Amino acid sequence: MDVARRGFLRGRFRQVAAEPRPPWALAEADFIPLCSRCDDCVAACPTRVVRVGDGGYPTIDFSLGECTFCGDCAAACETGAIRREAGAPAWAMKAHLGEACVARKGVECRICGENCEAGAIRFRPALGGISRPEMNEGTCTGCGACVAPCPVGAIAVSNPMESQR
Repeated sequence: MDVARRGFLRGRFRQVAAEPRPPWALAEADFIPLCSRCDDCVAACPTRVVRVGDGGYPTIDFSLGECTFCGDCAAACETGAIRREAGAPAWAMKAHLGEACVARKGVECRICGENCEAGAIRFRPALGGISRPEMNEGTCTGCGACVAPCPVGAIAVSNPMESQR
């Protein structure tokens, strides 16, 4: 029985998006049966962004900090639900600037760009106004370093493919 149908049978009538998993986690359909919910990946995370999520499965919480892609979560995973493979990207997640962004509303703020080591958030000068943030998704690693410092919570990290559904 699929996850959506089980949710319906438990009284959950809306489709719930999957929580973001640790880097190098398998696709959700493969991850759930393999993950033993042992919390070894949670304990191994040096930045503490891997936490216990819905159903006891590990998730990423960027309000706690950023992912450094150290691979400790994958090294701690004995079931293979998280597998770090050479040359494989950690994940497809990218940061997205939302409508609440104060810089987009004319208030000087560059906190997200100052915290982006990848240089994915740049500020384009505007004639007669303040610089506006622009996200380069090709450069963004999805590390989440820009999320927690944002004073208005205008940044989210998600998989671009999920937002197209």
